[in-house]
Amino acid sequence: MPMYKVRPLHRAGGGVLAEHLPTCMYRLPNLHRQPSPADSPPPQEEVDPSLQALESRQEEILKRLYELKSAVDGLSKMIQTPDADFDVTNIIQTVECSPLTTNGADLDLMLGKDYGALKDIVINANPSLPPLSLLVLHSLLCERYKILSAVHTHSSVRTVPENLLKCFGEQMKKQPRHEYQLGFTLIWKDVPKPQMKFSIQTMCPIEGEGNIARFLFSLFGQKYNAVTATLIDSWVDTAIFQLKEGSSKEKGAVLRSMNAALGKTSWLVGNELTVADVVAWCALQQTGGANAAPANVQKWMKSCENLAPFTSVMKLLK
Repeated sequence: MPMYKVRPLHRAGGGVLAEHLPTCMYRLPNLHRQPSPADSPPPQEEVDPSLQALESRQEEILKRLYELKSAVDGLSKMIQTPDADFDVTNIIQTVECSPLTTNGADLDLMLGKDYGALKDIVINANPSLPPLSLLVLHSLLCERYKILSAVHTHSSVRTVPENLLKCFGEQMKKQPRHEYQLGFTLIWKDVPKPQMKFSIQTMCPIEGEGNIARFLFSLFGQKYNAVTATLIDSWVDTAIFQLKEGSSKEKGAVLRSMNAALGKTSWLVGNELTVADVVAWCALQQTGGANAAPANVQKWMKSCENLAPFTSVMKLLK
């Protein structure tokens, strides 16, 4: 008796037994024929209104959380060391130059848009050598923008003169933080040179009174061609490194150069006030070289002092 049976391949009459074999491994729809209604995609289901309401509520909550986070970041800049994330070289220089009497530039365009956050500038400065140019620029910015100003004293400094603690004037009743355009905080601290921080998350601080002055003046949205911009930078460096920190021989040479330049134009560069005028005027005031200045320089200094921001800073020197 056999264990199992095998189907015979030959019929009894001698014919071969044919097997039905598939023609392919699997079938695909024919792409060349017209699609039938059965091939059409299923209709999309309607979104549940309750899910839409839940999504809108979630977006609103996230928006409020982001605003709270931005407010906390701004407050933390009083304690931590924020950094600067703005590159002054990104300002596009053109031939046109608009006077400071025009409206202010778009701060979102200049500094980058930060949703729900107040842009804060924090400056560390040594009270033994206050950066007068930064105080002048602060006053000029206050004429253009709505600024939340504050002065603090770091633990590294024992005493600070009363006039420096009130260098921003008497602060009136402050409005809610979100109603201001810019935050400006000055911290009197034992540092070798002024330091400006702009963002707490990224990049390094901007150091040096001249560099910080360039940054602050750029917030006015002034646009210069390459030649004018180079002249302004040159005068700023000359005022800081020669007029303020140089020898008596270097200071005399700078005063002669200033006298020659001011014999041709009302201001150091062209016929409009620039950051070069602010830095140079403050350097002369701090070095005590104002009284011995040549005639054109004396006239130029009086033009500066006719502006309110310069007059307010002069009170700090008394």
